[in-house]
Amino acid sequence: MGALRYQDLWRRRRRRRRRRRWRWRCAGPQSRQSVADASRAVTVASIGGVSPAEEADAAPAERERLVLAARQLAEAEGWAAVTHRRLAERTGIDIEALYRRFPDPAALMSAVAVLGFADLAAALAAARDTATGGERGQWPAVVMAYLDFAYASPEVYDAMLTHTADLTLGRDPGPGAPRAASAELRAALTPLAAGRDPDTLAEVGWALLHGTVMLTRGGRLRPDVQEQREEMIMSGIFAAP
Repeated sequence: MGALRYQDLWRRRRRRRRRRRWRWRCAGPQSRQSVADASRAVTVASIGGVSPAEEADAAPAERERLVLAARQLAEAEGWAAVTHRRLAERTGIDIEALYRRFPDPAALMSAVAVLGFADLAAALAAARDTATGGERGQWPAVVMAYLDFAYASPEVYDAMLTHTADLTLGRDPGPGAPRAASAELRAALTPLAAGRDPDTLAEVGWALLHGTVMLTRGGRLRPDVQEQREEMIMSGIFAAP
């Protein structure tokens, strides 16, 4: 399935989602932005190739601008297009300064990945905050928010979960943003645990969502039953035994 095909499926699913009563909406700054701001601080301070001792004299806003430019370029043209030269051209930042911030493409990709996890965590938090149906309505809302993020930002998603194996998801040590995303999944599934381990349940839920995203993007799943698959993920699979 080509990019246009799976993007078309995503748009159709978004239209269906708008008709559902548990639709999530943009949350206010207290819930959503606090998660993103904290995780972006981790990105700027610890992923940008600058030691904590140098942070006081560094330019975090400049590094964040580079990360955002790398993200935009990757989404527009793919990761192969994300080079130091292209970023210097797009941002007007001296290429030597760019190399000081990010010594190699892997450092740039890791920074984009952590920022992506921050945005994913914020989206999942917003979905939980605005879900209807009480605590048990949080998981369906989180499922839709996760799939929306993954299909809308495929290059960032790949950086998060395919190209940066050194980023741990739900475990220490590592940047806080992946752990924050994992914590949102855990919180959404805890009301459905019924005596099962919430951490294991969150891992299974994440694996299920990620597998669905990658198989859908790869054209390996039947498009005509996409809605049924999503309904099973949201309600049937995690029902209490």
